[in-house]
Amino acid sequence: MSESTAPAQPPAAPAAVPGGSAQGTVRRLIVYSLLAVLVTVSAIGVAGLLERLFDVAAPLVAGGTGDLALSLAFTFIGGPLAAVLWWSVWRRLADPAERGSLAWGLYLTAVYTVSLVVAVSALTAAIGTLIDGRWAAAELATAIAWALVWVWHRWMLRHGRKSPVRMATVPLVLASAYGLLLGLSGAVAALGALLDATILGTSALAGEAWWRGPVESAVVLALGAGIWAWHWFRDRVRSLVTAFADVALVTVGVLVTAAVALAGVGVALWVGLRLVFDRGESVNSILDPLGTAIAGAAVGALAWAYHRRIAAERSARTRRAARLVMSGLGLVAAASGIGVVLNATLAEVAAPLAASDTRTLLLGGVSALVVGAPVWWLNWRPARRVDAAEVADTGRRVYLIVVFGISAVVALVALLIVGYRIFEFVLDPTSAASLVDRVRAPLGLLVATALVFGYHFAVWRRDRAEIAAHGLAPVRRIGRIVLVAAGDTAPLERALEQSTGASVTVWRAAPAEAVPVPGTAAVPMTPDAAAVVAALEGVTARRALVLAGPGDRIEVVPLAE
Repeated sequence: MSESTAPAQPPAAPAAVPGGSAQGTVRRLIVYSLLAVLVTVSAIGVAGLLERLFDVAAPLVAGGTGDLALSLAFTFIGGPLAAVLWWSVWRRLADPAERGSLAWGLYLTAVYTVSLVVAVSALTAAIGTLIDGRWAAAELATAIAWALVWVWHRWMLRHGRKSPVRMATVPLVLASAYGLLLGLSGAVAALGALLDATILGTSALAGEAWWRGPVESAVVLALGAGIWAWHWFRDRVRSLVTAFADVALVTVGVLVTAAVALAGVGVALWVGLRLVFDRGESVNSILDPLGTAIAGAAVGALAWAYHRRIAAERSARTRRAARLVMSGLGLVAAASGIGVVLNATLAEVAAPLAASDTRTLLLGGVSALVVGAPVWWLNWRPARRVDAAEVADTGRRVYLIVVFGISAVVALVALLIVGYRIFEFVLDPTSAASLVDRVRAPLGLLVATALVFGYHFAVWRRDRAEIAAHGLAPVRRIGRIVLVAAGDTAPLERALEQSTGASVTVWRAAPAEAVPVPGTAAVPMTPDAAAVVAALEGVTARRALVLAGPGDRIEVVPLAE
C-alpha cells in the first residue's frame, strides 16, 4: 500500500511529562533523601577506615572491633548502594523534567554545603592539632573523606548538561557566605591575639605559647578567604542578581559585618571610658577585651565597606534593604543602651554603695547608645522628608511592622516580669532586695522598647495615612504570573515583579534549535523585559500566562479562575 493511501492513524496521545505528577515529586524526594543518607554513611565509613590507615601507632582494632566493623559496613555496603543509586539518578537527569526538578537543586544545595562545612571544620581542627604538636588522624581522615564528597558534588553542580536548572546558584551563594563568615572570624581572632600580645605583653598571656593562637586563627582566615574568593570571583557570585544572592549580600555582607564592626567600636569605647572613669579593677583586666575589640572594628569595617559598595551597585530595592538593616542594627544598639543606662541609674539609687559595678554597667550602656544612635540616625534620617516612592515601598512598611511588632512583644514580656517582681515583693517584703533593685533590669528594657514601639508605630500610621490620601499603594491587577521562557529569566522576573507586584513562577521552556543564517545576528532566547511589561498593560486577572520567546514573541493569556 502506498503512503498516500495509508489509512489515517489516530493522533498519538501526548507524551506524559516525567515528574510532572505528584508521584514523580514524591519519588524524587525519596530518592534524593536516600541518596543523601547513603552518601553521608559512605563518607563516615571511608573516614573511619582512613583514620585507622593514618594512625599507624594504634592497633587496627583500636576502639574495639565494633567500630572497625561499622566502618567496613558503611564503606563496602553503603558505598556501592550509593554508587548504584547515583548512577540511576544521573542517567535520569538527561530528561529535562528531571534536571529541572526542585528536588535535584535541593539535594545538591544540601550536600554541597554540608560537605564543604564538615571538610573545612575537620581540616581546621587537624591543622590546629598539628600546630600543637600532635598527629590528627581522625580530623585529617574526616577532612579528606568529605572533601572528596564536595569535589564530586561540585563537578555535578558545574556539569554542562546535567547541572540543576532550579537553585543552580544557591550552593555557590551559601558557600561564599560561609567563607566570608569563616574568614571574618579568623581575621578578628588572629589580629585580636596579636593586639592582645602587644597591649598586654606576652608575659600576661598565660598557658600555651602566645603565637599559637594567631597562627591557628590565620589558618582559619586563609581557608575562609580562599573559599569566599573562589566562589565570589571565580564562580561569579559577586555579579549574581538573583533574589537569594541579594538577600545573602544584605544579611551577611552588610548586616553581619556591620554588627562585628559596631560591636568592636562599642567595646573599645567601653574600655576607654572604664580607663578614665572606672578604675575598680587592674589595668590589665580592663584592657583584656581591647585587642579583640579593635580587631573586630577594623576587620568588620573593611568587610562592611566593601560589601556596602557592592550593594550600592544593585537595584534600588537592594540599596533600601541595606540601609534598613543598618538602621535596625543601630536601633537595637541604641535601645539596648537606653535600657542599660536606666538600669544602672536605678541601681545607683537602690544601692549607692555598689558604685563600681554600677559604673561599669552605666559605661556599657553609654557606649552602646553612643555607637548605635548615630548609625540609626544616619540610615533612618528621621528629620528628612520621605518621598512618595519610599513611603509606598514594601520594604519600608515591612521594616516598620517588624520593628514595632517585635518591640511590642518584648515590652509585653518585660511588663509581665515587672508585674511579677512587684507582686513578689509585696508578698515577701522581708527579702533583702529592694523593689527598685528587683525591677530595674526589666523596667529599663520596658522603657526602651516602649519608646521604640511608640515612634515606629506612629511612623507606620502616618505612612498609611499618606498612602491612602495620595493613592500611593500599587494596584495589583494581576495576582500571579506564570512565565514560560528559556535562558536567563532573572532580569525578566524582576521587571515583572516590580511593575505588577505579582508573584512570578517560571516554567522553563526547552530551548529551540534555530538554524543559523550567515550574516545575520543571533536571535535572543527571551524578548526585552520592557516589551514584556508593556504587553501586560491593561491585563487584569488573578493569574496570567506569559509566553516569552524565542526572539520577540510575546503572548499573554489571562487564565480562568
